[in-house]
Amino acid sequence: MAKPARLQLLAEDQDDLAVISAALQDAVAKVGDIVFEAKARRLTIAFNRFRWEAGARQRVRSALQLGGVLSVQARKIRRDRPDGVLELLTIGFEPQEAPGGLLTLSFAGGGDLRVQIECVDAVLADISEPWPTPREPAHDA
Repeated sequence: MAKPARLQLLAEDQDDLAVISAALQDAVAKVGDIVFEAKARRLTIAFNRFRWEAGARQRVRSALQLGGVLSVQARKIRRDRPDGVLELLTIGFEPQEAPGGLLTLSFAGGGDLRVQIECVDAVLADISEPWPTPREPAHDA
């Protein structure tokens, strides 16, 4: 049996971000897996991503890295609890002074990260082999 392909996506505009957002829907991360390097202007988040594209119940370790980050604000995210789990619902983008804007990572339960960026520069890459999971994410109607 062939090894599943690892996802590697690059976003340079709003349409590309929508693809990354779809790939990360229902991904989970621990608060401690969010790293903002102010001097490098880089935000990195490690997720356990549900592999929607696989057609099977699998998760894979993935990393999202945003470049050109000017600031990061957290709302309803307990930074004092690094083991707290966040479930990503969507990534939104609000254009501002071109080519920059405001990225909003919205999590279940109402928390979000607001990321001011100078331009769209995002990479999503799978960094592990996938593993089976007993449940498929579900949402209340």
